[in-house]
Amino acid sequence: MSRINAWITYLQVAPLALVFLLFLVVPIATIIVVSFFDYNTTQIIPAFILQNYDELLTSPVTWRTYLQTIEFAAITWVLTLVIGFAVAYFMAFHVRSPTVQTVLFLICTIPFWTSNVIRMISWIPFLGRNGLANTTLLNLGLIREPLEFLLFSDFAVVLAYVHLYTLFMVVPIFNSMMRIDRALLEAARDAGASGWQTLWNVVVPLCKPGIAIGSIFVVTIVMGDFVTVRLMSGGQSASVGLMMMNAMSLLQYPAAAANAVILLLLVLFTVAAMMRMVDIRKEL
Repeated sequence: MSRINAWITYLQVAPLALVFLLFLVVPIATIIVVSFFDYNTTQIIPAFILQNYDELLTSPVTWRTYLQTIEFAAITWVLTLVIGFAVAYFMAFHVRSPTVQTVLFLICTIPFWTSNVIRMISWIPFLGRNGLANTTLLNLGLIREPLEFLLFSDFAVVLAYVHLYTLFMVVPIFNSMMRIDRALLEAARDAGASGWQTLWNVVVPLCKPGIAIGSIFVVTIVMGDFVTVRLMSGGQSASVGLMMMNAMSLLQYPAAAANAVILLLLVLFTVAAMMRMVDIRKEL
């Protein structure tokens, strides 16, 4: 009977395992294999060479691009964490009505009903040299000439990232906050803890799984993004994803694959570090 139960368990897991194998393991294995291939201007040559990795790891351009990508990810992570935590805290502890909470969630999610590209492009009329922001500041006399850094700059890239991905922080943090026993907050206040002490010593520790999940979402998405950097920087900034896209447009697939492998290892290392600090399984 136990053997039959074991086979039933294997059969239940088999569909998910097959999907996982076909759509994750096989593509990643293919990328790893292709990263060792040779290539020229017209074709990919099956071989086993380390030249693609050697050129990447010894190029100052590669290191600068990775550093800029990490910088984008770090700044975006901090800003989305602060904004996401504040929004989630307000909805969890200051909004008592479930109906109002639902309405606020809908307000947060409505922008996701449109394409990311459309939402990014919508910033251009606002941030441009003759856009709404510069025009308003000029009319108020706060500036004498238009601010050039608002658009096609690192500032615009980070702003777009925060706009696009803050919700990925709000949802898991809010979910963690809603699981907090309100009696713990009452006990902290009865023990004489101030609002900030309760927040730092009770709320934040109990929200660590949600913070970790949101951080993984934001960091992994930003690290692999290339569309936002291309549109919002006007070609003045770079990212690893954009570098891979440029390589593929030149039919340099092995070089792009090697870059993808390095980026994957970096992302996996980051995620592993987060999971060692927080037991995310408590949230799942």
